[in-house]
Amino acid sequence: MPFDTRPKTPHHAVNGTAVHGQHPWPVGLPECSPAQIEAFGQEMDALREAVIADRGEQDAAYIRKVIRLQRRLEVTSRGVIYGGILFPPALVMGALGLGMAKILENMEIGHNVMHGQWDWMRDPHIHSSTWEWDTVCPADQWKSTHNVEHHTWTNVLGKDRDVGYGILRMSEAEQWHPAHLLNPINNALLAVFFQWGVGVHDAELDQLARTGKIRQDSRAKLKGFWKKARKQVMKDYVLFPALAGPFFLPVLLANVTANLIRNLWTYMIIFCGHFPEGVHQFTEEEVQNETRGGWYLRQLMGSANIEGGRLMHLMSGNLSFQIEHHLFPDLPSNRYAALSPKVRAICARYGLPYNSAPLTRQFGTTLKRVFRLALPNRVPNGLPSTA
Repeated sequence: MPFDTRPKTPHHAVNGTAVHGQHPWPVGLPECSPAQIEAFGQEMDALREAVIADRGEQDAAYIRKVIRLQRRLEVTSRGVIYGGILFPPALVMGALGLGMAKILENMEIGHNVMHGQWDWMRDPHIHSSTWEWDTVCPADQWKSTHNVEHHTWTNVLGKDRDVGYGILRMSEAEQWHPAHLLNPINNALLAVFFQWGVGVHDAELDQLARTGKIRQDSRAKLKGFWKKARKQVMKDYVLFPALAGPFFLPVLLANVTANLIRNLWTYMIIFCGHFPEGVHQFTEEEVQNETRGGWYLRQLMGSANIEGGRLMHLMSGNLSFQIEHHLFPDLPSNRYAALSPKVRAICARYGLPYNSAPLTRQFGTTLKRVFRLALPNRVPNGLPSTA
């Protein structure tokens, strides 16, 4: 039975939120009964269980193939960089290849391995407990803030720290301050230095900037962050360039370029999955007593897909299927493409929106939001239901 999406006057309202029965729900979302929400959740559970029952050697072969591809691409690209020291076009090609290798490692491999998507293989080398990725953010810190905080509290204001990453105003619910006029500049800086932004965010350095103090438990995180960051800096900006001897600077420039390519791409993919037009945000009140079906519904409403071809999906870590990733974060990423039309069909039957659009549209509306929220709210004290 589809949710009733016809316009109607809410029978209750709290801070601009329609209240259905005893539970508040953002205005603009389909009005639905608890039974409908649970029925939707049961269908999502059925999709998940079907993949779990079917996963096997074909999936294992896929991730091993991608890992081999990534390592060959990295080694080849570094070789091209050294071989092209005196030939700028080759140096550029090597930097591009190394950037792509870093994207593959961070997104399709590292991100998904650390989600536990491949733990069922029982391979100690491809396991969430052992994988350390090629970025300044330590794996253990990322798994805590991303897997636990972000995926549990997706787009719940005050709980999901990924809404704005501590430096951007990405919700009308956040009180405007003149400092938010820097939203576009801060956004550009975050994109350029994205691996550092994620690392600082996960180490909770934003609390130091806000309060001038840092919690005792955060001191250990800060120590771990600096240890990993030093290792990455030494590898990319000292060791590999030093191997080129007198040609240190060209190799350094190539490594800086590769990291920049990775930073810009991962920033764009992640932001397009969470902040385009039509993505909903929620208050803590709205998710009180949330059931499993309600959690599935919130993941659907709080995510957006990016349309594209197979290469696009591979290079995005299959996070172009952000909806499916948030619904099923621990399923193998190579299964999202097949799950997508099934999820879309179920959403259509229930009258639920399925936010999917080309990269240009998703990124365009995301940037529009960044610029719009640099200014005061159009409606004073307006509490948004969508991004």
